[in-house]
Formats: sequence, structure tokens, C-alpha cells
Amino acid sequence: MVTEQIPYESALRWLYGSISGGLAADLLFSRELFSKLGTWFSHRSGSQGRVEPFVRQYGISMDQFEDEVYATFNDFFIRRFRAGVRTFSSDPERLPAWAEGACLAWDRVVEEQTFPVKGQHLSPAVLLGSAQQAAPFVGGPLLLIRLRPQDYHRFHFTDAGEVTEQYSIAGRLHSVNMLGLRRRSDILARNKRQVTIQQSQNFGRLAYVEVGAMLVGRIVQQSASQPSRGGEKGYFEYGGSTVAVFGEPGAWKPDADLLEKTSSQMETLIRLGEPIATALLRAAV
Repeated sequence: MVTEQIPYESALRWLYGSISGGLAADLLFSRELFSKLGTWFSHRSGSQGRVEPFVRQYGISMDQFEDEVYATFNDFFIRRFRAGVRTFSSDPERLPAWAEGACLAWDRVVEEQTFPVKGQHLSPAVLLGSAQQAAPFVGGPLLLIRLRPQDYHRFHFTDAGEVTEQYSIAGRLHSVNMLGLRRRSDILARNKRQVTIQQSQNFGRLAYVEVGAMLVGRIVQQSASQPSRGGEKGYFEYGGSTVAVFGEPGAWKPDADLLEKTSSQMETLIRLGEPIATALLRAAV
């Protein structure tokens, strides 16, 4: 068990735990302009002085990342792993983690669900933007990976296969840490999102959802119409955020330990590329 360090915890408790803070969050702090102003210094040369204190505070093992001099704090924030530090599972029946962070899993999102987000705020129709876009994924599995400030902030494709659609959904930029999600269950549904639909080779149709958050400078997507398994999909600039993947009903199932921990109201820290779900379509063939 690990107790999470929450940056600016007292401020966030005010924003998401009080009436006055909630008004301030809605009227000011969740607006894109605030996040742009808040991340301005992180993109300037003087911000590299924040790197060493940040590494010490969160105990980040820098030997896992490419050896380079970071010109800005944002350059450090979007750092890459060294070659070979993370490996994507090559088993075609096992779905590998497309990001690294705190994971929650459901074999099916239900209305009665309350942790950490109410079911109606985590449904495909809400997160994908419309009932039409969501139709193939209703009743299917969902994996959600929350990227904490100290985590690797690049995200990847979990499998090879053609990208058939990409679109953006306008929204706010609320904080997505667990404190905020517990107190405002509609945050993921209200925040700015980018959606990618992929016809994967081994897991049916997948819907990737990158969710913006407070103090996220921007979400950068790499161009890839025919991605490979483990190929880099994009990254978040400075600020924590969340990435989710929806699947079609009966296509795959998250691992039992992830489902059990989620039902016990706990997240599971996972590493990029490790298997976290099993294909059911292939097993039925």
C-alpha cells in the first residue's frame, strides 16, 4: 500500500471540498487560460531549477530515463524511458498497459458504480461524446490509468491496427487527482478530451480517451494511421492527467486482481507495457 503525495493538497481540498472553492473552480481555475498561465514558467529556461527538488520529493529513479540535460521543467516532464527499461508484452492474447500510473478496471460500467466516479459519468456515451460514437462500446470493459505528477507522461498504442477516427471534445480543465474525483464525480465527463478509435489486431475495436486536466499545457498526438503495438501515441505536457481505453462487449477482460482492487476502492500501480487484460475474442476462435 502506498499513500499518494498530492501536490497543492490544501488548495485542492478547498477547491473540491467547499462551496466557495467549488465556485472558484468552476468560474476560474478550470478554465484553459488559467492552466496556460499556470504552466507558462514550466516552458521557460529558468524552470529547470525545479527538476532536482521534484525528483527528490517523489523519489524518481532517473537512471530509468534517457540521459539528457533538460532545458525546461516541461522537457523533464515529458522525458522518455531508456531503451529496454519497459517492454510491451508480445503475447497476442494479453493486452499491455499503454501508459504507466494508477489503474482502475471494470469488466462493465454500471449505473450503480460510485468509485471513484459515478457510473453515469464514466459511461461510453459521456466520455466519447455521443450515443452514436459510444454504441459499439456499451456494456464493454474499461481500463482507466491516472498519471500522477511523478509518472511517465507519454502514452502508447496497446496493439497494432488501423486508426479509423480521431476527434476532440471541448471542456474544462479540472484536477483529476483522486481527491477531486471522489468529491466531483463528473470531472472526467466535463474535462477536455481527445478520442481515438482503433481497429486493433487482437482486441477488437478500441476507444482511447485522453483527458485533459488542470495545469496540463496541452495534449500532443503523434501522427500514426497504422500504429504498431507499443508505438508512441502522444504525450501530456506539464500537469497530471488520465487516459482510458474502452473495449467492445466480449472482446477482452481486465485481469482479476485489477477488478478486485477496484471493487475494494483501490488503484493499482502498473508499468508501461505489462499485461493487464486478456483477449476473449481469440479464445473463442
